[in-house]
Parts: sequence; structure tokens; C-alpha cells
Amino acid sequence: MLGSISEAEDALQDAWLRYDRTDTGAVGNLGGWLTTVVSRVCLNQLRDRAARREEPLQPTGPDGAGGPERIPDPLLRREGVVDPEQEVMLADSVGLALMVVMESLSPAERVAFVLHDLFAVPFEEIAPLIEKTAAATRQLASRARRKVQGQAPAPDPDLGRQRRAVDAFFAAARNGDLDALLAVLDPDVVLRSDGGVGQARHTVVLNGAATVAGQAVLWGKLSPFARPALVNGTAGAVVIGDNGRALSIMAFTVVDGAIAAIDVIVDQERLASFDLSAFRD
Repeated sequence: MLGSISEAEDALQDAWLRYDRTDTGAVGNLGGWLTTVVSRVCLNQLRDRAARREEPLQPTGPDGAGGPERIPDPLLRREGVVDPEQEVMLADSVGLALMVVMESLSPAERVAFVLHDLFAVPFEEIAPLIEKTAAATRQLASRARRKVQGQAPAPDPDLGRQRRAVDAFFAAARNGDLDALLAVLDPDVVLRSDGGVGQARHTVVLNGAATVAGQAVLWGKLSPFARPALVNGTAGAVVIGDNGRALSIMAFTVVDGAIAAIDVIVDQERLASFDLSAFRD
């Protein structure tokens, strides 16, 4: 709902305090009650976040393409390492590309879409949360769904197929092989980056296989430092330099064997906030 691990923790803490102060003995459906409380807390946070922006922040790119204002916090796990707690988190996660697109939704659209499409909450129960009628809530969710489907294609369910495409991408980038890169990239691939230090709130957006392939060749020297990772449950990579310094987190959306989206975090302040110790051995 929030796209931020720290904000999600704050929301759950707030919900716990409300639960602790409330006599829930007469609550017939405690799960539904908690869902309502957490959703209201999240909605308030989303509205506060929007209100704090004095002016819209626009992504930058050579083609002036529009897009989200930030890349949400990813959920990370090293491939082949079993962590029960992370397994639970990843089971409930959605792809990072979808999270990125949800950043462009209004607070009401986001709540309606997440609760209905991801958690199957009826519109009649969502409507009071956002102070709309059930019919208006249905329209909000439908509008959000169209945005999501148009900008965040569903990733290939075969993790092995995802990994083969990602490995092919890094091999081609390392070798400076433009033809191999073009072969593994969808013609309409989009690359989003947080822009690095000083631009962390301005997403840089590149569109098209030729443009993204050219950028990948420039990154080629970093390819040997890419460590396989699961990013929100899909094939990705954490790039760690030979000095142990985190250089980037990369999430890939693979559709029908081709890479349709790449989302990259390179801002050092953000990278320092993630526990990447599992990727440093």
C-alpha cells in the first residue's frame, strides 16, 4: 500500500496502538476490523505524503517520458538461501514494476485497487474508507487497473526463465554485445532509475531497446559484480563492488522470455538503508 518499509512499520505500529486502546470483544470479524484500521492509516499517510509535495516532481529522461516520482523499497532475498521470515514477506509481495506504477495512482485509487484486486475486499467495504459510494469506488479501482495493466505487465511465472533472461542481459552487457542485448530486451522495454545522489526523488526514465542497450553497455564493467537476488520475488541482482560497497539494486520484469522493465536503485543513502550482508560473502 505504501511502497516504503519504514512507513509500513509505522502504519502497523499505529494500528497496534489503536487495537490496544479499543475494546474488540464485540468485533465479530477481527481480521476485517484490522484490515479497515490499517487501510485508514495507510490512506492518511498517502494523503499526507501528497499534501507535503509543494509541486509535482517529474521524472527526467531524454524523451521527456512521464512516469512515477519514486522507486519503492524492494524486498530482497539471495537466491538459494531459505529464510522463513523473508519467504512470508515475498509470498505477499508484488513485483517492483507494479509497485512503481502504483506510485502514480491517487491515494483513493491506490487503496481501492490494492484492497479489491490484491486482497479481494468487496467494494461495499472499501467505499466507507475513502468516503465514496460503492459505484464510485468500483470506478476508481477500474481506472487504477487500466493504468497498471498498461504500464506494469505481469512477469513470467517461471523463475528459471526469468533468471536465464537476466543472466543473458549481464553476459551481453559485460561483453559489450549490442545484438545480444537487443535480443533479450523487449522492443518497448522501460528502464527506471532513482537517478543517484542528489536526484533520488527524480526518477530517470529511458524507453526502447536501443536506448536501454546502449546504457547497459556503459554499465558493462559492473556486470561481474552482480549477485543474483530475488527482488519482490522475481529475478534481479544486487551489485556489490570488490570493496564491499553496494552499487545498485536491479529488478527485472521478464515477459515471454524478454526483459520488459528494469528498475534500478543507485542512490547511496537508500542503498545504505538495506541489509545487504547476505550478498557480500
